Amino acid sequence: MFGINGGEFLVLLVVALVILGPERLPHYAEQLASLVKSARRFAKGAQAQMREELGPEFDDIDWQKLDPRQYDPRRIVRDALSEAWEDDDAPAKPGSGSTAAGGRTGVDLGKKSARPAAEPSPVPYDEDAT
Repeated sequence: MFGINGGEFLVLLVVALVILGPERLPHYAEQLASLVKSARRFAKGAQAQMREELGPEFDDIDWQKLDPRQYDPRRIVRDALSEAWEDDDAPAKPGSGSTAAGGRTGVDLGKKSARPAAEPSPVPYDEDAT
């Protein structure tokens, strides 16, 4: 829950017992239970209010699909690049920056190309500018 394992939780309980003492511990445990109950009531009320305001479409939402933890940037980039180069037999469009070899440029994505990537042109050197 908070990144606390069982041993750490027991240590925290012992520290709380020593700091609070046995006479004040029941009072604080009651307050904690009351806080948890009110938080649950608040969450259920908010959920009911959302269901009421959003209507029946709220039940049809696939929340797992919207979970941001499922997104892997590497997979997204790989899928986008494979879709772009999926059609290897299509002729290159003029002015698109593609080569005649199926739209591939000098970018290596793990696939071996038939011809090596073009050498970059040298940057002109201006002696007067330095």
